Order: sequence, then structure tokens, then C-alpha cells
Amino acid sequence: MAVIDSLIVFVVGLLVGAFGIYVGARLIVDVEDYTYAIVTALIASVLWAIVGLFLGWIPLIGPVIALLVYIGVLNWRYPGGWLRATGIALIAWAASLVVLYVLAAVGITTFDAIGVPGV
Repeated sequence: MAVIDSLIVFVVGLLVGAFGIYVGARLIVDVEDYTYAIVTALIASVLWAIVGLFLGWIPLIGPVIALLVYIGVLNWRYPGGWLRATGIALIAWAASLVVLYVLAAVGITTFDAIGVPGV
């Protein structure tokens, strides 16, 4: 059962993250493709995990590098450069928080179940 629970948490987290990226990309660069956002979220989360595994233990530098890799994936996948990729990331974070709040309010999950830092 733990494997199924972990899979559900992963899928929900991926879909929430992809929704955030979708909203950010739609507002910043006018790209409306949720499937593209899902693939972007998957690539970004895999690379974030790899960077976190190898560099996450370094105070401040590890998390900053992981964040830069995440923004770099957005920059690679969407037009507009680093500034717009950063805007997409900020909106994705805010949109994800809203979705997680709603899910938590209706009792489906909690903030820490998905792993949103700082909440």
C-alpha cells in the first residue's frame, strides 16, 4: 500500500506542479499546452532531484543551484529567456500554493504531503 500511496503523491504533485507551470507559461509567454507543462514539470523535478541528491547538502549553494536548474528547464522549454522563465517559476509557485490550499481545505491532502517548501 505504501507504494500506491507514494505513486498517488507523486502524480498529484506532478499534476499540481504542471498546472502551476501551465498558468505561468500562459500568463508570461502565452503558451497554452498542459501536456507540455506536464513534461516540463517531469523533467524539472527529475533534474531538481538529481541536483538535490548531489549538491543539496551544501548550505545555501545546493538549493540555489537546484532552483537555477529548475528555472533553466523552464528557459529551455519556453520562449523568452531567463527573466521570463523566472516569472513562470514565480507564478507556478503561487498557483501551486493556491491549488494545494484548496486540496488541503477540502481534506484531500496537506501542504507537507506534496512538499511545498516554506508552508
